[in-house]
Amino acid sequence: MASTDTPAKATGRNDDLAGLEAGLDALDAVRVDRTPVSEVLVKKVLPPLIAVALVIVAWQLLVWAEVTEDYKLPAPSAVWDSVAEMWLKGTLLEVVWTSVSRGLLGFLLALAIGTPLGLLVARVKFVRAAIGPILSGLQSLPSVAWVPPAVIWLGLNDQMMFAVILLGAVPSIANGLVSGVDQVPPLFLRAGRTLGATGLKGTWHIVLPAALPGYVAGLKQGWAFSWRSLMAAEIIASSPDLGLGLGQLLENGRNNADMPGVFLAIILILVVGIAIDLLIFSPLERWVLRSRGLLVKS
Repeated sequence: MASTDTPAKATGRNDDLAGLEAGLDALDAVRVDRTPVSEVLVKKVLPPLIAVALVIVAWQLLVWAEVTEDYKLPAPSAVWDSVAEMWLKGTLLEVVWTSVSRGLLGFLLALAIGTPLGLLVARVKFVRAAIGPILSGLQSLPSVAWVPPAVIWLGLNDQMMFAVILLGAVPSIANGLVSGVDQVPPLFLRAGRTLGATGLKGTWHIVLPAALPGYVAGLKQGWAFSWRSLMAAEIIASSPDLGLGLGQLLENGRNNADMPGVFLAIILILVVGIAIDLLIFSPLERWVLRSRGLLVKS
């Protein structure tokens, strides 16, 4: 009897193990199917459009209710007339591109400086003790505070704009990377050292990939600081030599008591910030989460 039952029991155990492995594989499997375009339109595009439409309706209702004078709260149609006027003159895209090109170039410079600085602070204890508190303090300092000294040091030129952007964005990028490195499980580092990944090789193959979620969060915050710093610099340091950017457009509207122009500049600044986030940082963040199995389509 013993010789007859043993193969059957072994077969049953093998079937159980096979079923368990299949179940674990099913749990580990991450669906990476592309979302249909119609679903994207319904879930991602339609809600913001509805929200914008509701804001415009509420805005128009406030104008009709005459809650304040027309020169303080212009109608949406007046702002649209300003858009049409700038478009017909051919200045609308030029103004937007002046600020966007400055912002993106300044952000790339901040990225090139903030990334190695963040790694240095995260990996070298003495550097962290010396520079870490300074980076945190710089991150909390309003970027507008750097505009007056930057103007005195560099004058009214693009170098001054980039200096203000760097001083606003570099601390955010560096601190984001430091936070990401601090969250890397020590087991990953020990495993890397065991496999020979030490020094720069360990940083490139182990530390940076593991710290990527925190790093991407730091990049998003760094872009926000870059854009805010640039707008502060353009508003305060106006000069014909600098060209007309969105910040200068906002300041010109204030000087001329042109509230439709002021609202137009505010809307354009907001639209550019949202567009950069949706086109660059949101896809990057989804890719990072999906590659780690953290973004599962239900």
